[in-house]
Amino acid sequence: MIELVNLVKKFGDLTAVNDISLTIPRGEFFAMLGPNAAGKSTTLKLLAGLMKPTAGCSRVCGFDTQTQPLEARRRLAYIPDFPFLYDKLTAWEFFRFTGELFHMPATKIEAGAQELIMRFHLADFVNRPLESLSHGTRQRVAIVSALLHEPEVFVIDEPMVGLDPQHARVVKDVLKERSLAGMTVLVSTHQLSIAEEMADRIGIINGGNLIAVGSRDELRRQSGRSGQLEEIFLSLTANGK
Repeated sequence: MIELVNLVKKFGDLTAVNDISLTIPRGEFFAMLGPNAAGKSTTLKLLAGLMKPTAGCSRVCGFDTQTQPLEARRRLAYIPDFPFLYDKLTAWEFFRFTGELFHMPATKIEAGAQELIMRFHLADFVNRPLESLSHGTRQRVAIVSALLHEPEVFVIDEPMVGLDPQHARVVKDVLKERSLAGMTVLVSTHQLSIAEEMADRIGIINGGNLIAVGSRDELRRQSGRSGQLEEIFLSLTANGK
C-alpha cells in the first residue's frame, strides 16, 4: 500500500506539493490527474525516494521511503515519464541487470522475462541495443523491467508515452490484472480516458494541493457536475480551485 502523510515539497518560494495526505490500499488502481506543473511528478518522485520532502513523509507497504529506503524500494517499481535505460545494453541484458539488483535467481529472471517479453511483443527486440529501439519499444522495455521482480507497489508517470493503441491496450490489461491480483497501482497521467476506464479511485492535484479524491461518482458529487470526467476535471481545476 501507499501512504502520503502531510507531504510538502518546496523549491525556494515555490510550494510544489502542499500538505498532501493520501492512502492507497493494497490492490487499488489509483489515477492521479492534474494540469501541467500541478505537482504530480514531484509527488511521485517523493514517493519513490528520489527527492527529500520539506515536511511529512511517504511510506510503501509501511516502510518510510526516507528512513527505510531499501525496504521500501524492494517492494516498489517506479517508472518516470522519461525512464533512464542503459543504452549500450540489449533489452535482455537490461532485464538480467534489473533482476539481479533485486537479488532474483537467474532461473526466475529467465522465466519471468520470457513471459513478459511475449506479453509485450518484445521477442524481436530483446537482442538489440536499447539505443536502437523506438521510444515506444523502450517504454515497453522499461515496464517489463519494472514488473520483473513482481513489485507490491507499481508507480508510473505517463504510462502511454510513445505507445501505439495495440501496446497501450497491453499495458492497460497487464496493470489491471496485476492490480486485481493485489498489486497497488498509482498512475499519473494527462489522459483522462485512462483514469475513466481503469481507475478504482482518482485524485486531482492542482497548484500542489490534492483538491479531490474519490470514485467517478464521488467526484461528480464533489464537483456538482453530472457529466463525463473531462467536465468534472475542468470544473474542479478552473481558476486554480
